Amino acid sequence: MAGVLGKRRTVHGERVPATGSALLVMNHVSHLDPCYDAVFVHSHGRVPHFLAKHSLWNVPVMGAILRGAKQIPVYRGTTDAQQSLRAAHEALANGQVVVIYPEGTITRDPDGWPMASRTGVARLALEHDGPVIPVARWGTREIYDGYHKKFRPLPRKTVETRLGEPVDLSAYREQPETIALLRDVTDLLMGEVKHLLADIRGEQAPEGFHTSANTKRDED
Repeated sequence: MAGVLGKRRTVHGERVPATGSALLVMNHVSHLDPCYDAVFVHSHGRVPHFLAKHSLWNVPVMGAILRGAKQIPVYRGTTDAQQSLRAAHEALANGQVVVIYPEGTITRDPDGWPMASRTGVARLALEHDGPVIPVARWGTREIYDGYHKKFRPLPRKTVETRLGEPVDLSAYREQPETIALLRDVTDLLMGEVKHLLADIRGEQAPEGFHTSANTKRDED
């Protein structure tokens, strides 16, 4: 489906490791993101395991794909949220590739920049030794804008995915885990994603992260 709806372009896809675990930290702008991100990871010889908002499992076609691929739904605000994080820890411990959208939902920033993100990504990143790779993707919202219910497959758009270098978290792993530390690591990772997104868009990234009444910063 991804190839039909839009052309794909990947920059530095070789940074996906051929073997072993990896945590791919990505921005989230459209319900189409998992489709493109799954194709991107598969095209580099790996099987992605998604941590994504559970409501995606109710989206026609998308839900069937996610269920069939045995992906990991995240139930925000319930005891099941911790179970989802545990499943992601197990996937990384077993040498798998996990894709996470730390914003927890499609960004509410009017211009599509990342929102303040949830700290579960920091826990995953700090507790495993595999590479933590920031990844930005842009173009899916131009095809399907979920908040405004706009579907514009034509003319065909280009969806670009750009990978950064693995983030060195060794200094953080030596420190006691605190809420402040988790927040710093989360903002560091999403800052890298934001800068990659700025490169794709050819624009200056805004300072900080978008927040709104619906954006909850503390969690998981």
